[in-house]
Amino acid sequence: MSTWAQILVVLRKDLLIEWRVRARMVALGCFALTILLLFSFAIGPNTTMLRAHAPAYLWLTVLLSSTLLLGRSLQIEVESGALETVLLVPTAAPAIFYGKALANALQLFALGVVALPAVVVLCDASFREGLLPMLGVLALGVTGLAAPGTLYAGLIARMGASQLLLPLLLFPLVVPCLLGAVKATSLVMTGDPMDQFGSWMGLLLCFDLVYWSLCGLLFGRAIES
Repeated sequence: MSTWAQILVVLRKDLLIEWRVRARMVALGCFALTILLLFSFAIGPNTTMLRAHAPAYLWLTVLLSSTLLLGRSLQIEVESGALETVLLVPTAAPAIFYGKALANALQLFALGVVALPAVVVLCDASFREGLLPMLGVLALGVTGLAAPGTLYAGLIARMGASQLLLPLLLFPLVVPCLLGAVKATSLVMTGDPMDQFGSWMGLLLCFDLVYWSLCGLLFGRAIES
C-alpha cells in the first residue's frame, strides 16, 4: 500500500471514530462557546472593545479547545495497545502522522466554523473583507495548530498527565502562527486599507509548511520513544 493510501486510511479511520462518538465533538463545541461567552462577560457591554478584541477571542477559544481535541489523537491506539500493531503492519510513521494531523485539522476547522457565528453575535463583529478570506485564515491557522499538536500528542501519549503536558509543550511553539492568525483575522474583520492581508497569509503558509515538514519527519521518533 502506498504512503498516500495509508494516509487516507488513517484519516478515514479517525474521522469515522469521531463520527461514531459525536457526543465528544458536541461537548467540545459547547466548551468553545462557553469560553467565548466568558470573554464577552469579562469585557461587559463595551461593544467597541469587544469588536476590537474579537479576533484574539476567536483564536484563544480555538487554541484552548484544541488541547482537548489533540490530546486524544493517539489515546485510543495507546489504551488498546493497537499502536504497536499499526507500526508492525507495516505502516509508515509519516503516514500515521499526516492522516491524524489532517483529521485534527478538519475537526478544528469545523470547531472554528461553529465559533464564528458566536463571535459575530457576542462581540458584534463583522467580516468587512468577506467570509471567504475569513475561512482561508481559519484553514491556515488550524493547520498550523494541528501539526505540532499531533506530534506532541504522540510524544506524550504513554506518559501520565498528558492533558497537562500538552499545553505546556504546544503553546510556546505555536505562538508565531497564532499571532499571524490573529492579525490576519483582525484585517478581515476591521478592514485592510494598507493591503497587508496577503503578507500575513503568506507568513501563515510558511509556518504551516515548516511545521508539517518537520513534524512529519520527527513523528516516527516521537511514537517509538
